[in-house]
Formats: sequence, structure tokens, C-alpha cells
Amino acid sequence: MHIFYTPAIQESAILPEEEAKHCLRVLRLTVGAEVLLTDGAGFFYKAVLLQENVKHCFVEIRETISAPLPWKNKIHIAIAPTKQIERIEWFAEKATEIGINEISFLQCRFSERKELNTERVKKILISAMKQSQKTVLPVLNKIQSFKQFISQPFEGQKFIAHCHPDQKESLKTVYTPGSDALVLIGPEGDFSKEEVSEAKNMGFVPVSLGESRLRTETAALVACHTLHLIY
Repeated sequence: MHIFYTPAIQESAILPEEEAKHCLRVLRLTVGAEVLLTDGAGFFYKAVLLQENVKHCFVEIRETISAPLPWKNKIHIAIAPTKQIERIEWFAEKATEIGINEISFLQCRFSERKELNTERVKKILISAMKQSQKTVLPVLNKIQSFKQFISQPFEGQKFIAHCHPDQKESLKTVYTPGSDALVLIGPEGDFSKEEVSEAKNMGFVPVSLGESRLRTETAALVACHTLHLIY
């Protein structure tokens, strides 16, 4: 059954125009067709089409199904965007398929990208959520400075993954299963020593993601997957 993203379905039983176009013009579904909707907030809705109009494609909800995320802890990855935006988009897609609650973007000292179109990334998250049959859309935050980000409160364990030859343990060793976790992933030039020191002063624990030197987007995905495996 086809899944459509309908964030306002509880207020209005109508498909958003973009979803309606895909439903009617691409999939060529007709009145009476059964569809599966999700509001991105933990629910599926079994419904049928009532109209074939991309502007006003009304549906009738037949059943509401609560489908929360299968993990209880919060997984938050904060990453410095790469110069090639396709690599960050790849991370966002795969992390959503694996399972992530929140993605933030950091502007660091060695960042090569200072701006990011989060609307484009959000569309990728929506597509990945539907493809992986999840009902919760990850929170997506706009890019902000490293110093501003690490000063914000976070209830859970905080980690910073970096490649400096400092003493640090593996993420899989220091993470407490079931705890909320925030992991910072640096740019292609890594975090500066000053940034690592600032993060440590704010309660972030330095961690390693393995023996290999990983690309930014690979490191972020490894961190996300490691937290799932331990959980």
C-alpha cells in the first residue's frame, strides 16, 4: 500500500498538493483506492480517496494506528555539512532509514560550507521516512555556530568524535544503552583543538568511532548505527 505524508491530517482530511500530484498523476490512483497516510508524528492512517483533484484531494480515514518508534532513546547527530551537499543528503537519507530523532548542522572553524538548504534535506527525510515505513519524521535544525550549539541544554549523554591523538574511548564503550545521546561530527578538516576543548568544558565526552579515518558523512552514519546496535 502506498504511503503519503500528511502532517495536518488530524485537522484536515486532505492530501497536500505535492502528495496529491504523486498519488493521482504518477501512481494514477482513483476514487476508492486505499492509501496509507502518516502524519510524521507517530501515526498511520488507513484511508480511501474521495476525490481526484490535486488541489483538493480529500480522503476518508477508516482507521488510525499508533506506531511509535521502536527505540525509546533519543538519537541526535550534529554534523558539519560537507562541501559536496550530496554527501550530507546521503547521510540524512540513510540515517532516517536506520532510525534517528534529530539532525543538526554545525558551522565549525574548518567548515567548507557555511550555508545549507534545509528544505531540500527535509524532502529527503520525508521520502526516507515513507520508504522505511516509519511514522516519525526526524527533527531537522538549521545550521548554527559550533559555540552556540554546544551551549544549548541536552538531557542525555553528549559525545564529540574527533581524530586528534588525544586519549579517548570507543563510543560503544562509553555509551549507556537506552540513554539519549548527542554526537558531534566535525567537518572534513576535523574539529579544531580549541573546539574539542570547548566541547569538553561543556560536558561532551571525546570518543572514537574505530581505527579507520572516516569521511564526515560516514562517521555520522557509523555513530547513528552504533547507538542502535548497542541499544
